[in-house]
Amino acid sequence: MIRFTLHSLVSITLIALSATAFAKTPDCTKPDAWPAGMAFTHLKNAGELDNNVLDFSQTKVTRLASEKIGKDLFRQVHLVKFVKQSGDIVLAMTVNEVSSQECSMSNVDVFLVSKQLGDYSAKQAIKRDCLNK
Repeated sequence: MIRFTLHSLVSITLIALSATAFAKTPDCTKPDAWPAGMAFTHLKNAGELDNNVLDFSQTKVTRLASEKIGKDLFRQVHLVKFVKQSGDIVLAMTVNEVSSQECSMSNVDVFLVSKQLGDYSAKQAIKRDCLNK
């Protein structure tokens, strides 16, 4: 039979809580967060989007990857879905560094997704998590 003392129970609880706190990556998936905002800005400056043609209420952001690269510093990849009032969809991928305090720890690289090729399992996750929200 395992015997726990109050001290060991408190220690186990603190370890479990600290492990979950460190495991959580920052959430920058809101449509008004840095990755989506910078994607829109870059696409607008490139002439790909315009305020007058977008339905901003349908903008969706899905985090595709998050890699810890330093103490409270992560490199994240997001897929941003913009929907025009015509129903046309514009997809962009962003890459930037974030922390638990800021989604804007670095500039954002923005890639316009002009065509999706292949039928990978990630495609199904993207459809489920981003395109069909």
